[in-house]
Amino acid sequence: MGIEAEDESLIPEAKQASEEFIEAYERLRTETLLSGEYDINNAIVTLHPGAGGTESCDWTGMLLRMYSKWAEKRGFSFEILDFLDGDEAGVKSVTFQINGDNAFGYMRSEKGIHRLVRISPFDSGGRRHTSFASCDVMPEIDEAGTIEINPEDLKVDTYRSGGAGGQHVNKTESAIRITHIPSGIVVQCQNERSQIQNRDRAMKMLQSKLYLKQKEEHMNKLSGIRGETKDNAWGSQIRSYVFHPYSLIKDHRTNEETGNVQSAMDGNIDAFMNSYLLWQHKNS
Repeated sequence: MGIEAEDESLIPEAKQASEEFIEAYERLRTETLLSGEYDINNAIVTLHPGAGGTESCDWTGMLLRMYSKWAEKRGFSFEILDFLDGDEAGVKSVTFQINGDNAFGYMRSEKGIHRLVRISPFDSGGRRHTSFASCDVMPEIDEAGTIEINPEDLKVDTYRSGGAGGQHVNKTESAIRITHIPSGIVVQCQNERSQIQNRDRAMKMLQSKLYLKQKEEHMNKLSGIRGETKDNAWGSQIRSYVFHPYSLIKDHRTNEETGNVQSAMDGNIDAFMNSYLLWQHKNS
């Protein structure tokens, strides 16, 4: 139309319409790949720092922010279930839940070790440091409530909540840690206002984990649901985030990459998730 009318003012409008169409098309194409048994479910995510000390705790906090921003952009709700501050900075451990259609389907692409390379803000010498953080992702499973747990198999500890959470935080021992002795599975929750509510939430998380473990033992499905487990250190990362001496984020499974590091850290990581789903589909 612009060429026929010899009107160059139509070019920006046409370019914008084209970009919007491509974005909508890519999103629709990706959603057709979300056909896993639990892809539609909410996602429960746990982040832990790995090798790197304070650096890795800070990196874990940066990843927490990235995923919360991603959930916000998607219109998903984001809920902290358990939080432990780092000794000097950042996050020592955090579990959160993302609620929304296909939340687990997208977030399962993040399962693994994330590596950061940057000039350390904690190093007075301004040296470059490498840090690691692990991301574990599991679906919230409704049918997990059918799992029966023997109370004698549980060790229940209470502790004071840590981090932001309202007036009740750090005043009462309302937070709950439950250890399932036969399996060694540990779950924690401090988000709710009462110990009873936290216990109920933690039990649901434990039931989901035991349900997945049962599926693995009887149907050998867990590898396809949660992905491969790797050491939280060198040589096992799924994605590298390089802030120095150049800017680059690269996924080592799909080779998807971007030089716009800040945009990705602000939650714009759909390209990595989409490329993972395509890569997994081609290799399945």
